[in-house]
Amino acid sequence: ATLFVVAPFSMSACAAFILNRPAPGNLRASLLVAQYAVLLSALALLLFALEEAICIAMALPVASVMALFGGLVGHALAVRSTVPAANLFLAVLALPFLTAAESRRPPPPLREVISAIEVDAPPTEVWPHVIGFSALTAQPPWYFAAGIAHPLRAEIRGSGVGAVRHCVFSTGPFVEPITVWDPPHRLAFDVAAQPPPMRELSPWGAIAAPHLEGTLTSRRGEFRLIALPGGRTRLEGSTWYDLDMYPQIYWTLWSDGLIGGIHDQVLEHVKRLAEG
Repeated sequence: ATLFVVAPFSMSACAAFILNRPAPGNLRASLLVAQYAVLLSALALLLFALEEAICIAMALPVASVMALFGGLVGHALAVRSTVPAANLFLAVLALPFLTAAESRRPPPPLREVISAIEVDAPPTEVWPHVIGFSALTAQPPWYFAAGIAHPLRAEIRGSGVGAVRHCVFSTGPFVEPITVWDPPHRLAFDVAAQPPPMRELSPWGAIAAPHLEGTLTSRRGEFRLIALPGGRTRLEGSTWYDLDMYPQIYWTLWSDGLIGGIHDQVLEHVKRLAEG
Protein backbone atom coordinates (compact mmCIF):
# COMPACT_ATOMS: atom_id res chain seq x y z
CA ALA A 1 0.00 0.00 0.00
CA THR A 2 2.87 2.37 0.78
CA LEU A 3 4.56 1.67 -2.53
CA PHE A 4 1.58 1.65 -4.89
CA VAL A 5 -0.86 4.02 -3.15
CA VAL A 6 0.75 6.39 -0.65
CA ALA A 7 4.04 7.09 -2.46
CA PRO A 8 2.47 8.13 -5.82
CA PHE A 9 -0.07 10.27 -3.96
CA SER A 10 2.61 11.98 -1.86
CA MET A 11 5.08 12.70 -4.67
CA SER A 12 2.30 14.05 -6.89
CA ALA A 13 0.92 16.27 -4.14
CA CYS A 14 4.40 17.67 -3.52
CA ALA A 15 4.95 18.28 -7.25
CA ALA A 16 1.65 20.12 -7.65
CA PHE A 17 2.30 22.10 -4.46
CA ILE A 18 5.75 23.20 -5.64
CA LEU A 19 4.34 24.22 -9.03
CA ASN A 20 1.62 26.44 -7.57
CA ARG A 21 3.24 27.81 -4.41
CA PRO A 22 5.05 30.80 -5.96
CA ALA A 23 2.18 31.77 -8.27
CA PRO A 24 -1.07 29.76 -8.41
CA GLY A 25 -1.71 28.19 -11.83
CA ASN A 26 -4.54 26.21 -13.37
CA LEU A 27 -5.63 22.76 -12.24
CA ARG A 28 -4.74 21.13 -15.57
CA ALA A 29 -1.07 22.04 -15.13
CA SER A 30 -1.13 20.59 -11.61
CA LEU A 31 -2.55 17.28 -12.82
CA LEU A 32 0.01 17.10 -15.62
CA VAL A 33 2.97 17.73 -13.34
CA ALA A 34 1.58 15.08 -10.96
CA GLN A 35 1.62 12.53 -13.80
CA TYR A 36 5.13 13.62 -14.81
CA ALA A 37 6.31 12.92 -11.25
CA VAL A 38 5.04 9.33 -11.43
CA LEU A 39 6.43 8.75 -14.94
CA LEU A 40 9.86 10.12 -14.01
CA SER A 41 10.00 7.94 -10.91
CA ALA A 42 9.08 4.89 -13.02
CA LEU A 43 11.85 5.78 -15.46
CA ALA A 44 14.30 6.13 -12.55
CA LEU A 45 13.34 2.67 -11.26
CA LEU A 46 14.14 1.22 -14.68
CA LEU A 47 17.29 3.30 -15.17
CA PHE A 48 18.84 2.36 -11.82
CA ALA A 49 17.88 -1.35 -12.16
CA LEU A 50 15.53 -1.27 -9.16
CA GLU A 51 12.59 -2.65 -11.13
CA GLU A 52 11.82 -4.22 -14.50
CA ALA A 53 9.57 -3.11 -17.32
CA ILE A 54 6.64 -5.53 -16.88
CA CYS A 55 6.10 -4.75 -13.19
CA ILE A 56 6.33 -1.02 -13.88
CA ALA A 57 3.75 -1.29 -16.66
CA MET A 58 1.41 -3.26 -14.36
CA ALA A 59 1.79 -0.73 -11.51
CA LEU A 60 1.35 2.43 -13.60
CA PRO A 61 -2.48 2.36 -13.77
CA VAL A 62 -2.75 2.40 -9.95
CA ALA A 63 0.03 4.97 -9.59
CA SER A 64 -1.52 7.23 -12.23
CA VAL A 65 -4.90 7.25 -10.49
CA MET A 66 -3.27 8.08 -7.15
CA ALA A 67 -1.28 10.82 -8.91
CA LEU A 68 -4.54 12.48 -9.97
CA PHE A 69 -5.72 12.63 -6.37
CA GLY A 70 -2.30 13.83 -5.23
CA GLY A 71 -2.30 16.57 -7.88
CA LEU A 72 -5.73 17.76 -6.72
CA VAL A 73 -4.66 17.89 -3.07
CA GLY A 74 -1.32 19.60 -3.81
CA HIS A 75 -3.04 22.19 -6.00
CA ALA A 76 -5.67 22.92 -3.33
CA LEU A 77 -3.10 23.23 -0.54
CA ALA A 78 -0.96 25.64 -2.55
CA VAL A 79 -3.84 27.80 -3.80
CA ARG A 80 -6.29 27.87 -0.90
CA SER A 81 -4.28 27.38 2.28
CA THR A 82 -1.30 28.78 4.11
CA VAL A 83 0.24 25.40 4.96
CA PRO A 84 4.03 25.77 5.23
CA ALA A 85 5.88 23.73 2.60
CA ALA A 86 7.85 21.96 5.34
CA ASN A 87 4.63 20.42 6.70
CA LEU A 88 3.85 18.80 3.37
CA PHE A 89 7.32 17.32 3.01
CA LEU A 90 7.08 15.83 6.51
CA ALA A 91 4.42 13.51 5.08
CA VAL A 92 7.03 12.13 2.68
CA LEU A 93 9.39 11.41 5.58
CA ALA A 94 6.65 9.27 7.12
CA LEU A 95 6.75 6.76 4.23
CA PRO A 96 9.40 4.46 5.81
CA PHE A 97 7.34 4.27 9.03
CA LEU A 98 4.22 3.39 7.06
CA THR A 99 6.15 0.61 5.34
CA ALA A 100 7.23 -0.79 8.71
CA ALA A 101 3.65 -0.69 10.00
CA GLU A 102 2.42 -2.44 6.85
CA SER A 103 4.64 -5.44 7.58
CA ARG A 104 2.30 -6.27 10.49
CA ARG A 105 -0.76 -6.74 8.29
CA PRO A 106 -2.66 -10.08 8.39
CA PRO A 107 -1.77 -12.82 5.87
CA PRO A 108 -3.52 -12.62 2.49
CA PRO A 109 -6.54 -14.85 1.78
CA LEU A 110 -6.23 -18.06 -0.22
CA ARG A 111 -7.67 -17.71 -3.74
CA GLU A 112 -8.79 -20.37 -6.23
CA VAL A 113 -8.65 -20.10 -10.02
CA ILE A 114 -10.71 -22.71 -11.91
CA SER A 115 -10.51 -23.46 -15.64
CA ALA A 116 -12.20 -26.16 -17.70
CA ILE A 117 -12.22 -27.66 -21.18
CA GLU A 118 -14.11 -30.47 -22.91
CA VAL A 119 -12.02 -33.23 -24.50
CA ASP A 120 -13.25 -35.58 -27.22
CA ALA A 121 -11.77 -38.62 -25.48
CA PRO A 122 -12.75 -40.72 -22.42
CA PRO A 123 -11.15 -40.04 -19.00
CA THR A 124 -8.96 -43.17 -19.29
CA GLU A 125 -7.24 -41.65 -22.34
CA VAL A 126 -6.97 -38.16 -20.82
CA TRP A 127 -5.49 -39.29 -17.47
CA PRO A 128 -1.97 -40.22 -18.71
CA HIS A 129 -1.55 -36.75 -20.21
CA VAL A 130 -2.64 -35.08 -16.96
CA ILE A 131 -0.07 -36.73 -14.70
CA GLY A 132 2.70 -35.87 -17.17
CA PHE A 133 2.78 -34.30 -20.60
CA SER A 134 5.29 -33.69 -23.37
CA ALA A 135 6.67 -30.27 -24.30
CA LEU A 136 4.07 -27.70 -25.26
CA THR A 137 4.28 -26.96 -28.97
CA ALA A 138 1.88 -23.99 -29.20
CA GLN A 139 3.43 -20.54 -28.98
CA PRO A 140 2.51 -18.86 -25.68
CA PRO A 141 0.67 -15.52 -25.76
CA TRP A 142 2.92 -12.47 -26.12
CA TYR A 143 2.72 -11.47 -22.45
CA PHE A 144 4.17 -14.84 -21.44
CA ALA A 145 6.87 -14.61 -24.10
CA ALA A 146 7.78 -11.18 -22.63
CA GLY A 147 9.05 -12.82 -19.44
CA ILE A 148 6.13 -14.04 -17.32
CA ALA A 149 6.57 -17.69 -16.34
CA HIS A 150 4.70 -20.17 -18.55
CA PRO A 151 4.54 -24.00 -18.65
CA LEU A 152 6.86 -26.09 -20.84
CA ARG A 153 6.23 -29.73 -19.84
CA ALA A 154 5.36 -31.97 -16.87
CA GLU A 155 7.14 -35.05 -15.54
CA ILE A 156 6.28 -37.45 -12.72
CA ARG A 157 8.47 -39.74 -10.63
CA GLY A 158 6.61 -42.72 -9.21
CA SER A 159 2.86 -43.21 -9.00
CA GLY A 160 0.18 -42.89 -6.37
CA VAL A 161 0.12 -40.68 -3.30
CA GLY A 162 3.69 -39.63 -2.46
CA ALA A 163 4.87 -39.51 -6.08
CA VAL A 164 6.43 -36.20 -7.09
CA ARG A 165 5.31 -34.32 -10.17
CA HIS A 166 7.54 -31.64 -11.71
CA CYS A 167 5.75 -29.05 -13.82
CA VAL A 168 8.60 -27.30 -15.64
CA PHE A 169 8.07 -23.61 -16.39
CA SER A 170 10.17 -21.15 -18.36
CA THR A 171 11.71 -19.91 -15.07
CA GLY A 172 12.18 -23.34 -13.43
CA PRO A 173 10.19 -26.30 -12.05
CA PHE A 174 7.24 -26.50 -9.67
CA VAL A 175 7.76 -29.43 -7.27
CA GLU A 176 4.38 -31.03 -6.62
CA PRO A 177 4.04 -33.98 -4.19
CA ILE A 178 0.87 -35.94 -5.04
CA THR A 179 -1.78 -35.92 -2.29
CA VAL A 180 -4.74 -37.51 -4.14
CA TRP A 181 -4.31 -40.21 -6.81
CA ASP A 182 -7.68 -41.41 -8.09
CA PRO A 183 -7.32 -42.51 -11.73
CA PRO A 184 -8.97 -41.57 -13.98
CA HIS A 185 -10.99 -39.06 -11.94
CA ARG A 186 -8.86 -36.81 -9.75
CA LEU A 187 -5.23 -35.78 -9.27
CA ALA A 188 -4.33 -33.37 -6.46
CA PHE A 189 -0.97 -32.10 -5.24
CA ASP A 190 0.70 -29.62 -2.94
CA VAL A 191 3.36 -27.17 -4.11
CA ALA A 192 6.59 -27.83 -2.22
CA ALA A 193 8.74 -25.43 -4.27
CA GLN A 194 8.15 -22.98 -7.08
CA PRO A 195 10.25 -20.92 -9.50
CA PRO A 196 10.20 -17.11 -9.83
CA PRO A 197 6.93 -15.81 -11.32
CA MET A 198 8.75 -13.98 -14.11
CA ARG A 199 12.05 -13.39 -15.81
CA GLU A 200 12.98 -9.74 -15.46
CA LEU A 201 12.65 -7.62 -18.61
CA SER A 202 15.23 -4.88 -18.20
CA PRO A 203 17.96 -3.21 -20.28
CA TRP A 204 20.39 -4.34 -17.56
CA GLY A 205 19.63 -8.06 -17.85
CA ALA A 206 18.86 -9.95 -14.64
CA ILE A 207 18.11 -7.64 -11.71
CA ALA A 208 17.26 -8.30 -8.07
CA ALA A 209 13.58 -7.58 -7.37
CA PRO A 210 12.96 -8.64 -3.74
CA HIS A 211 9.20 -7.98 -3.96
CA LEU A 212 8.84 -10.98 -6.31
CA GLU A 213 10.00 -13.35 -3.56
CA GLY A 214 7.02 -14.68 -1.65
CA THR A 215 4.55 -12.23 -3.21
CA LEU A 216 2.62 -14.75 -5.30
CA THR A 217 2.73 -18.21 -3.72
CA SER A 218 1.08 -21.29 -5.20
CA ARG A 219 -0.16 -23.58 -2.44
CA ARG A 220 -1.78 -26.54 -4.19
CA GLY A 221 -3.45 -27.68 -7.39
CA GLU A 222 -5.89 -30.24 -8.70
CA PHE A 223 -7.19 -31.83 -11.91
CA ARG A 224 -10.69 -33.32 -12.13
CA LEU A 225 -11.80 -35.57 -14.99
CA ILE A 226 -15.58 -35.83 -15.35
CA ALA A 227 -17.02 -38.37 -17.80
CA LEU A 228 -19.50 -36.93 -20.31
CA PRO A 229 -21.92 -38.70 -22.68
CA GLY A 230 -20.45 -39.91 -25.94
CA GLY A 231 -17.06 -40.90 -24.51
CA ARG A 232 -16.04 -37.30 -23.81
CA THR A 233 -14.40 -35.71 -20.74
CA ARG A 234 -14.76 -32.42 -18.92
CA LEU A 235 -11.26 -31.62 -17.68
CA GLU A 236 -11.07 -29.08 -14.85
CA GLY A 237 -7.95 -27.54 -13.36
CA SER A 238 -7.71 -25.56 -10.10
CA THR A 239 -4.87 -23.61 -8.52
CA TRP A 240 -4.98 -22.27 -4.96
CA TYR A 241 -2.61 -19.39 -4.28
CA ASP A 242 -2.17 -16.26 -2.17
CA LEU A 243 -1.03 -12.84 -3.31
CA ASP A 244 0.66 -10.59 -0.77
CA MET A 245 0.24 -7.29 -2.60
CA TYR A 246 -2.07 -4.34 -2.07
CA PRO A 247 -4.54 -3.20 -3.38
CA GLN A 248 -5.78 -6.78 -3.68
CA ILE A 249 -8.77 -5.90 -5.84
CA TYR A 250 -6.39 -4.59 -8.53
CA TRP A 251 -3.50 -7.05 -8.41
CA THR A 252 -5.72 -10.14 -8.30
CA LEU A 253 -7.16 -9.10 -11.67
CA TRP A 254 -3.66 -9.66 -13.06
CA SER A 255 -2.84 -12.80 -11.08
CA ASP A 256 -6.20 -14.51 -11.70
CA GLY A 257 -5.95 -13.69 -15.40
CA LEU A 258 -2.37 -14.93 -15.75
CA ILE A 259 -2.99 -18.16 -13.83
CA GLY A 260 -6.10 -18.71 -15.94
CA GLY A 261 -3.91 -18.22 -19.02
CA ILE A 262 -1.48 -20.85 -17.73
CA HIS A 263 -4.38 -23.24 -17.16
CA ASP A 264 -5.61 -22.66 -20.70
CA GLN A 265 -2.20 -23.52 -22.17
CA VAL A 266 -1.98 -26.78 -20.21
CA LEU A 267 -5.59 -27.86 -20.78
CA GLU A 268 -5.42 -27.15 -24.53
CA HIS A 269 -2.20 -29.14 -24.75
CA VAL A 270 -3.69 -32.11 -22.85
CA LYS A 271 -6.75 -31.94 -25.12
CA ARG A 272 -4.56 -32.12 -28.25
CA LEU A 273 -2.57 -35.04 -26.89
CA ALA A 274 -5.64 -37.02 -25.77
CA GLU A 275 -7.56 -36.43 -28.98
CA GLY A 276 -4.52 -37.13 -31.14
